[in-house]
Amino acid sequence: MKPSKELFYLIKSLTKSEKRYFKLMSSLQTGDKNYMKLFECIDELEDYDEEAVKEKLKNEKFIKHLPSEKNHLYKLILKSLRSFYSDNSAASVLQENLRNIELLFNKALYTECFKNIQRAKGIAYTYEKFYFLLDLIDWEKKLIEEAFLDNKFKVNMENLIEEEADCLEKLRNIAEYQKLYSKINYIIRKSGFTRNVEGREEIKKIANHPLIVNKGTAHSIKAATACLSIKGLCAVTDQNLEGAFSNFSHVVKIMEDNPPIMQELPKRYIRALNSVMYAHLSKGEWDETFKIINKMKGLLSKRGFESMDIQLKLFSIPFNAELNVHIKMGNYMKAIKQVIPKIIEGLQHFDGKINKEEEMLFYYNISRVYFFTDDLKSALKYINMVLNENKPGLRDDVYTFARLVNLIIHFELNNIDLLEYNIKSTKRFLTVNKRDFKLETVFLNEMRKLVKAKNEEKQQEQFITFKENLMRVFEDPYEKIALDYFDFILWLDSKITKQSFVKLAMEKSNSK
Repeated sequence: MKPSKELFYLIKSLTKSEKRYFKLMSSLQTGDKNYMKLFECIDELEDYDEEAVKEKLKNEKFIKHLPSEKNHLYKLILKSLRSFYSDNSAASVLQENLRNIELLFNKALYTECFKNIQRAKGIAYTYEKFYFLLDLIDWEKKLIEEAFLDNKFKVNMENLIEEEADCLEKLRNIAEYQKLYSKINYIIRKSGFTRNVEGREEIKKIANHPLIVNKGTAHSIKAATACLSIKGLCAVTDQNLEGAFSNFSHVVKIMEDNPPIMQELPKRYIRALNSVMYAHLSKGEWDETFKIINKMKGLLSKRGFESMDIQLKLFSIPFNAELNVHIKMGNYMKAIKQVIPKIIEGLQHFDGKINKEEEMLFYYNISRVYFFTDDLKSALKYINMVLNENKPGLRDDVYTFARLVNLIIHFELNNIDLLEYNIKSTKRFLTVNKRDFKLETVFLNEMRKLVKAKNEEKQQEQFITFKENLMRVFEDPYEKIALDYFDFILWLDSKITKQSFVKLAMEKSNSK
């Protein structure tokens, strides 16, 4: 059996402040502290090597039962983290309050218990923690049952029952919205902008759901932000830029007007900001775009955004956005000199923590930047890094377009033999994964003809035919989405006019 690495990953995930707090807590304890020796030893490792740990601590008696010592240390670190963050979230505060309420109740200190319940209910309502609210109402009912003879508490049991029913209804309402949100989020994360009939029908069904089209269906602030986010995502997939901007702007405003809810749902706030930013980007509103990117970066030190999970989002989302802005603006060298180095540094810093979808997006966009500067070797390097993440269901859209761009790069590098093999391989991939839409089918057919063109004159004729056939495909607005991934028409124009792709890309950016 392989040695467990969970303890190593946990220790390596600790911030300097968390480590300092753990060591402080340890210093307050008496007796042997074998776990601290083990902690220091593992903390020094770059990669986990249990044999190296045993060798370094071979003179310690506890090393004979290392698995149990590792388990003990793991639990102590988690206990320390719970204490460190005990006042950092509404859930932690409410859990602590519930423990206090139980203790006071068991000691028959009913007045003190009642006061704690009322305070905790205030927190639960502010943060819309309805699960906790049910527990608090339950304790309140127990308290009334125990102390009703003394008539100490002016609380009506019927009112409590109504409050409990209202709480359950709000939980049910949030769950219904969450189900719809998860559905549309899954469709987009799996395939990007949907281009098949089935996907469009599924999104249409979500957009026309009674909870989305009817008024007054959201019974809480959390439910309202979920409803608006779903509307925004439906608008995005339908290429309704104004609808997306309106709904996501509304989400941002609601959350900024209700900081406790923003702290409860930081990812939803970040994603809403990101969607508003992309609406500005699509309209060429550069100042507004950069304003929101800087706003996202400024969240790093804000309350509710401290967790590693959120810090990862605050690295990947704004930096990918910044890369896209520079591509749209034609600032390719600025992207290479100022943005890409920070992205590479961040990927190394967060090694193993950034999810594969966000890594793919980074590598795909970095490849585009290098292609736009005619650095084809670097473009190929990063497009291959996308293609190496071949996992079914992981951004099939990005992976598909990476394959098409890969063909263009090989064509530019004159890798004809490799190109013929890759065309066949890509065709097989598209068929197996049901991604052989109109664009992909036409692109591969025309690319195959291009490879077979025997001289420059034939190639020129094929480039013109290639463009004409793609333009017909792009008459379908759903197919035209492909141009957001790569400007295939601009590449063909560069071939037809025998001008530099970089020059044409710069001219197009400057004309916006």
